[in-house]
Amino acid sequence: MHATPIKKERLSIDILPKEHRELKIFSALNGETIREFVVKSIHERLRQEKDSQELVLLASQISPALSELWKNDKDAAYDAL
Repeated sequence: MHATPIKKERLSIDILPKEHRELKIFSALNGETIREFVVKSIHERLRQEKDSQELVLLASQISPALSELWKNDKDAAYDAL
C-alpha cells in the first residue's frame, strides 16, 4: 500500500544578505539545513502564538465571581501589563 503524499505549499521570502549569512551560521551550528532551521523556527513561533491565544481565550472565560474580584482600582495597574 502506498502512502498518500502530504500536500505542501511553497514559501519564498527575500532577506538581506546579512540575515542570510546569520541564518546559514545558526543553522550550521545547530547541525541543520537552513530549511530545517526555518521550519523549526516557524513551528516554535506558531506554538507560542497558539499558547498565547489559548491564554487570552481562557482569561476571557473567567467566572463572573472572579471577574468582579479582579475589576477594581487597586488591580487596574496590572491590566496594562
